[in-house]
Amino acid sequence: MRTATDADFDATVRDVGGAVLVDFWAGWCGPCRQLAPVLDALEADLAGRLTVVKVDVDDNPAVALRYGVTSLPTLLLFVGGEPVHRVHGLRPRSVLRAELDRWIPGR
Repeated sequence: MRTATDADFDATVRDVGGAVLVDFWAGWCGPCRQLAPVLDALEADLAGRLTVVKVDVDDNPAVALRYGVTSLPTLLLFVGGEPVHRVHGLRPRSVLRAELDRWIPGR
């Protein structure tokens, strides 16, 4: 899993290419910590089709503000460098996978 900062967010999302799921999180957020292994598993399930990038909102408030992140966890799916889908809150792996599948190319 990659990380991004206010300074390198655009380059990170662009350079990864394909589908990029950005996890806006914070260390104090319990649901964020619960979601981390789910995202690890999804990235493994969708290897070559999805890359997960984490953004700590406490350390990188500008990018969180730019994308209107007001609750945690928030997931933002980018395809071709553009945001296409947003998920708020904790979801089971199967539910999250079904929700993202329709947006991720190369089924």
